[in-house]
Amino acid sequence: MSRISWDDLRYVLAVAAEGSLAGAARSLGVNHTTVLRRVNAFEERLGLRLFQRQATGYALTPGGEELVEAARRMEDTAVTLERRLAGQDRRLSGTVRVTTTDTLAHSLLPPVVADFRATHPHIELELAVSNLFFDLTKLAADIAVRPADKPPEGLTGRRVSTVAFAIFASPQYLASHGDADGLASHDWVAPGDELAGTSVARWMRAAVPQAKIVLRTNSLLVLRHAAAAHLGLAALPCYLGDSCDDLVRVHAPIEAMATALWILTHEDLRRTARVRAFTQFAAAALSRQRALLEGAAPRRSGPLASPRRD
Repeated sequence: MSRISWDDLRYVLAVAAEGSLAGAARSLGVNHTTVLRRVNAFEERLGLRLFQRQATGYALTPGGEELVEAARRMEDTAVTLERRLAGQDRRLSGTVRVTTTDTLAHSLLPPVVADFRATHPHIELELAVSNLFFDLTKLAADIAVRPADKPPEGLTGRRVSTVAFAIFASPQYLASHGDADGLASHDWVAPGDELAGTSVARWMRAAVPQAKIVLRTNSLLVLRHAAAAHLGLAALPCYLGDSCDDLVRVHAPIEAMATALWILTHEDLRRTARVRAFTQFAAAALSRQRALLEGAAPRRSGPLASPRRD
């Protein structure tokens, strides 16, 4: 066992997960020559070949598979212990890692973060923006602030509000395309494959399957900018569309797209003082934006020339 260290195993696990030196280097934040050197030295100390070097990448040998399986169990145990110890931390200081979507990071969260920092100057916030759920069980983040139909298993938290969605377009687009016969006859900007599971993508597949898609993207924020640039209609959360001066609603909020805004953490972390402080503060601050989140007060609307709702 003196030949095995956890630091060595980190490199092996990264190569096994990514299937390449370059991918492992990116995930570890080092260069690929460092990964190669560490893996080669580890194999030499063990006297065991862990990977088969192939043209398509690195594949585990039978011995490598056995070691990686044991290492993953060790990793799970270590992360669980770290999480439970963190849950006993009563200090209102340290770092809180928050993951959220690009739309929330752009619109509603910056003033919440600023006010929280003024109230708790000894807590440092790290904001990780991703439209995919981070794995909170492995401490990729401490808190998730994001829309979801229901929280993933193993997470606990608060449901802040309903998130309403409506269809938006620029007045210029509507002026030149307002005589189109119903929603399906318009140009659309739409979610790409990475957002195929979102309520917007599901609704579009069901309601306007033959719509002319002029742009796809993995970001609802980019959809907002594209619609504001007169490219076509976009289904957006009301808090994003209603706050844009260059867009108007062309359709009332659509219940089939509605979801909920959650503030989530892992059960083991919910009693951590700094995590609890941010969760409570953010929940209260975002609750005050409920009218905007629920689409209750549109600033402007511009119905299609044809009022039919397809």
